[in-house]
Amino acid sequence: MSADQDTKRSDEQLFQDLDADAAASEVESLCMQCQNNGVTRLLLTRIPHFKSVILMAFECPHCGFRNNEVRSGEAMQETGHIHELRCTTKADLNRQIVRNNTASISIPEIEFTAPPASSSSLTTTEGLVSRFIEDLAADQEQRKEETPEVFQAIESILGKLRNSLTLPEEDGAETSPHAFTLVVDDPTGNSYVENLCAPNPDPKLTVRHYRRTRDQMIEMGYLNPDADDAQWTEKEKQLKVMKAVKDASEAKEILTFPANCSSCNAPCDTRMQMVNIPHFQEVIIMSTTCDKCGFKSNEVKCGGAISPKGRRITLKIEDSEDLSRDILKSETSSFSVPELDLDMIAGTMGGRFTTVEGLLRQLHEELSGRVPFLEGDSAESGRREKFEIFLQRLEETADGKVLPFTIIVDDPMSHSYVQNLYAPDPDPNMVCEDYERTFEQNEDLGLNDINTENYEQVEPAQNK
Repeated sequence: MSADQDTKRSDEQLFQDLDADAAASEVESLCMQCQNNGVTRLLLTRIPHFKSVILMAFECPHCGFRNNEVRSGEAMQETGHIHELRCTTKADLNRQIVRNNTASISIPEIEFTAPPASSSSLTTTEGLVSRFIEDLAADQEQRKEETPEVFQAIESILGKLRNSLTLPEEDGAETSPHAFTLVVDDPTGNSYVENLCAPNPDPKLTVRHYRRTRDQMIEMGYLNPDADDAQWTEKEKQLKVMKAVKDASEAKEILTFPANCSSCNAPCDTRMQMVNIPHFQEVIIMSTTCDKCGFKSNEVKCGGAISPKGRRITLKIEDSEDLSRDILKSETSSFSVPELDLDMIAGTMGGRFTTVEGLLRQLHEELSGRVPFLEGDSAESGRREKFEIFLQRLEETADGKVLPFTIIVDDPMSHSYVQNLYAPDPDPNMVCEDYERTFEQNEDLGLNDINTENYEQVEPAQNK
């Protein structure tokens, strides 16, 4: 490829790495103060924590008004995210938080909810609560004169918010009476709360995924309010995808549909095909390649019926040949390596069909380049050094320098697979355990509310 072509591709890339020499685009826009025209400068870039962002700076030469704003440039995620953080110590108050402008914040203990803000922000738990205190206290003097009852109610909330900032240094025998839960609900899935135990799960932090409602899509501007309800139901969209997959499976075709690159947000194509894995089942393999920035991604989704039981696969890796085993990690499975203290919860990295070595290298790539709050000047040196040691051990394990070790793939849907080199005979290095799913696992998978009998019949009570 010539130098001219490289330059052209770089120019076409929407979000480039943060650079002091990067040029901003200038757009003439209306000043809301004096109604004359000012200049808005736009810079599309990638920085730690926010990933892709849009930096905006407006200045009016007529009245001198200025305004700065940062917006997330990330594509809307597949699902909305709810981050629940239990704050009990000072360390929890120092956690960094990326709040997208579509995210609402709530503290259930004091019945406090803050609606989505006008702009995105990078702050800490303490900074977020302090901002709430500042905003609520701004008009208290006026409320005291005009509406004393509202003044008293807000004073009570302000007192509780101030108390929440007086947490102890460490967890003691008794939980602090001012401990609280911070809930960040972002329908776009582009808000983040720092995980102090990365790459392992944080016992104080819970992340839940949910499907956006039609009202949320309208509120964010992704859906026309006058659109027909039936046109946008999730069920109808799923039926269309299922029919397309079925038709492609019968014809052994590769489906291609438009999408957006998750790295630079440029339009690109995603390819999808049904593949039959020997001694397992059919799976859907999806591949995306961006011609603008060169980003590539692959994902696997399992088809077929839901297994009545979950399956836990334990494999002991003893030599380089074991590193070459095929492995299918579904999006519902967890993955752990006890020797490395590595424990990836379900949903991490989505579905993957690769080798054991390939999966370890993908984990290394994901953790080294895409874990928020462990890069940049704001990262604590002690945590960063500890994480770098972990990444080095993970890389050495993928290289086969650390043997033996054990991998555990635990899938409550039984949609994961590890190649048996002795098939159809049992593998002496692999143990497969089937187990009954717990109520909580069925609840997370949405299985408790599924009616599999007489579902086409409407109950008489509902007809009346």
